[in-house]
Amino acid sequence: MLQTRNTLSPNIRAQSIESLNRHLAAAIDLHGQLKQAHWNVRGPNFIAIHLLFDQVAGKILAYGDLIAERARGLGGAAEGTVQVAARLSFLIVYPLGVADEQEHVYAVSGALAAFGESAREAIERATTSGDADTADLFTEISRGVDQQLWLVESHAATP
Repeated sequence: MLQTRNTLSPNIRAQSIESLNRHLAAAIDLHGQLKQAHWNVRGPNFIAIHLLFDQVAGKILAYGDLIAERARGLGGAAEGTVQVAARLSFLIVYPLGVADEQEHVYAVSGALAAFGESAREAIERATTSGDADTADLFTEISRGVDQQLWLVESHAATP
């Protein structure tokens, strides 16, 4: 870790940096999954879903920046290469060859839900360790991801 005047203990900062980099990797992966869906979606609601996936990808990209900047603010490195993302992301691999809009909605909503669930777990870990600011960051991200999930799931076919 780099020297910083941040008053959190080095142990707390190290725990938060590890969690932040794990989520940075997943955010990079999720952004790529959303772009994959955006580029390949087909169906009667194409334009609405195509634009929605692009909008959601932009939100996820912004969350990645917030995560990386918090890791740096704690004295850590932001590990945001594609290679690191492939190694550290906890998301399931996005199915290639999908074109049907409902299959994309299902895959994207699953990835968003997994990212949101992990953000909520990170809130608990950061709170328990004593890093209220990282917990607050993950709360903001969790709330935003839940909203994006709602927007995507609104396009799911109803039984």
